[in-house]
Amino acid sequence: MPPDETPAAIRTAYEEYGAEEFYRRFGAEYRNPHEAIVREVIRSSVERNSLDLSAVLDLACGSGEATRIVRELGAARVDGVDPFTDQAYLNATGRAAEVFSFEDVAAGALGERRYSLTVCSFALHLCEASRLPGVASTLSLVAPSLLVITPNKRPALRAEWGWELAAEMVVERVRTRWYRSANAAL
Repeated sequence: MPPDETPAAIRTAYEEYGAEEFYRRFGAEYRNPHEAIVREVIRSSVERNSLDLSAVLDLACGSGEATRIVRELGAARVDGVDPFTDQAYLNATGRAAEVFSFEDVAAGALGERRYSLTVCSFALHLCEASRLPGVASTLSLVAPSLLVITPNKRPALRAEWGWELAAEMVVERVRTRWYRSANAAL
């Protein structure tokens, strides 16, 4: 039985199991307790920044909160990627997620794919610090824009990883950063 879907319960479960083990055990039933805020910040980011939704990568897609909102906003194609919540994603979106980890992404699992936007909601702050530069650099080659939605100040992506901070907003302690890639072929 998964922990209550509240931020405090999930934080406690992370402390008890670790993030990876939490998702291994409870990923099929996972729901982001911040879904309403995720919807709000994605909608606002897309509208304020005229983000291109022609092809979206929902990285660490969870139960598809970001996928559902970008579809509502007109996304032509959305690919979900998550090594732990593929069943929850399928249940919520009707589409299968690919089961790539951050390590897989850094190692080139996305191949030559190109997207107009990558969205990573409530996950990139969980990426190991030693892996973050590789993941960020790879993502900078995949799409010209990246939205990072996080419950804290981490991660802050660096220019040497291929990203420039373009805009930032905070809604109810949820931070959203829009980055532009210095490396993606437009």
